Amino acid sequence: MQNITRLFDFPDFQLKNYNLPNCFLDKRNSEWVPMSTQEYVDKANAISRGLLRLGVQKDDKIALISMTNRSEWNVMDTGILQLGAQNVPIYPTISEEDYAYVLNHSGSTYCFVSCSEVYAKVKSVQDQVPSLKEVYSFDQLDNCKNWNEVLELGADNSNQDVVEDRKNAVHPDDLATLIYTSGTTGRPKGVMLSHKNVVCNAMASSERLPIEKGNARCLSFLPVCHVYERMMVYLYMYNGVSIYYAESMEKISDNLKEAKPHVMTAVPRLLEKVYDGILAKGSALTGLKKKLFFWAVDLGLKYKPYGQNGWWYQKKLGVARKLIFSKWSEALGGHLQVISSGSAALQPRLARVFNAAGLGVMEGYGLTETSPVVSVNDMRNNGFRIGTVGKLIKDVEVKIADDGEICVKGPNVMQGYYKDPEKTAEVMKDGYFHTGDIGEIDADGFLKITDRKKEMFKTSGGKYVAPQLLENRFKQSRFIEQLMVVGEGEKMPAAIIQPDFPFLFEWAKENGITISENSDIVLNEKVLAKYQEEVDLANEAFAKWEKVKQFRLTPDIWSINEGHLTPTMKLRRKIIKEKYMNLYNDIYGH
Repeated sequence: MQNITRLFDFPDFQLKNYNLPNCFLDKRNSEWVPMSTQEYVDKANAISRGLLRLGVQKDDKIALISMTNRSEWNVMDTGILQLGAQNVPIYPTISEEDYAYVLNHSGSTYCFVSCSEVYAKVKSVQDQVPSLKEVYSFDQLDNCKNWNEVLELGADNSNQDVVEDRKNAVHPDDLATLIYTSGTTGRPKGVMLSHKNVVCNAMASSERLPIEKGNARCLSFLPVCHVYERMMVYLYMYNGVSIYYAESMEKISDNLKEAKPHVMTAVPRLLEKVYDGILAKGSALTGLKKKLFFWAVDLGLKYKPYGQNGWWYQKKLGVARKLIFSKWSEALGGHLQVISSGSAALQPRLARVFNAAGLGVMEGYGLTETSPVVSVNDMRNNGFRIGTVGKLIKDVEVKIADDGEICVKGPNVMQGYYKDPEKTAEVMKDGYFHTGDIGEIDADGFLKITDRKKEMFKTSGGKYVAPQLLENRFKQSRFIEQLMVVGEGEKMPAAIIQPDFPFLFEWAKENGITISENSDIVLNEKVLAKYQEEVDLANEAFAKWEKVKQFRLTPDIWSINEGHLTPTMKLRRKIIKEKYMNLYNDIYGH
């Protein structure tokens, strides 16, 4: 079997071993348009030849910015990497100021964008980026060069031997990509990942994915500019999986039914919303159907793997799967076997109920700096334990520091932060990468994350509070879309809450509350009383000093575009606190 040591070896490997007619599929004009493995390899080579003719040198940086995942991104990625140049993926939703910072800091010479919205942002800062020679777009835009011009430059294959020489000169330890972490505070940091970092991670993670090689489909919708989805794309290539690129978050439901995937990745927030949607449909049922639905849900919430609940439970679960859970599966395409969940902590109840339904949600753990996977659950060989992020993948070592911090060593650990030896030295100590996460490893080798070290805070009474644990419990409420626990240096923890407005308005209507504006409903006394009930219920799970004593509701919908959330749906705590400083001050009487 061909040895894969560099990222551009993956498409060549797929061509030799699977040669898929449907390597990538994009939805265009209401039709799924396939790109074969052969076409992918041919176009990537054409891009390499075209970039050579544009003068691209080894170690040049080329930025890719796309609003949605698309096959052009992968063609460009491979075309860039084959020359020993580096791909700099940029989140499309960051600010123009951050666009300028990343393009300048990386010294990007060319930039490829997806659409007019992204092009406008790049164009607005282009005069601030002296290294940037030209911008190309994947979409046809009147005022922008098109990426087809680079493909056409490479149509003449007389310099393919130069491409081959460049490929042969790339070493596995050479830099492959700069991924600028979105960060919850401060300027983005450029994480330096080598070919080896990501290749070894894709190969090791592949061992945890129970799919039929060469005959499986996935739906990809998490941003491919994020290392998690990008690594998974390489993993899919290695396993001969056809990759369907979702149109948008809004169309995922339709795309699932069309693509009928066997595997997909997700972040917990998406799974929470899927579950809430399923519950809403169940609540609308009547009579026996409704009773059966909630009997199945209650059964699912008690789920333990490997028949640990005994034969009678398994018997009932079989009935629930046939009558109720089979419909959940159909709504997700009917073939889904594995959902790989990462980026944030997954509520254990979701792991239970989805696995009870036969939808194998497997939680993993990692960071951009670890390429990204450190550990992941696997239903096979007793490798799955609810409430953990699984066992370590091959060749990765973890030690738990005296203060509980998770420290990682392995071939997946980054080379450092670009042009920032000081920040690199802060996290790379004694040969380990210090993650900033708190956790523990149990006797059977399962890793459990308890909180972010940097996010834990101390109240004025000297008690430590782990906000993520509280937030995960509170978000189990159907009334709560997002929530941030605050209280560092204050007398008690409190919460700033973004309601689930569609659900809240539905509840209000049923309870005779007729208010149409978000700003009015968050101040309504009956609404506040309901939220107090929800807060009191969630507080029962925590010690006295941890309980949320007060809360305030926000009228805004927290979003990536408005800066509340990172592109992977993590809270930007500093920004949220600044946005709602009036609510914070009201809570604590400042």
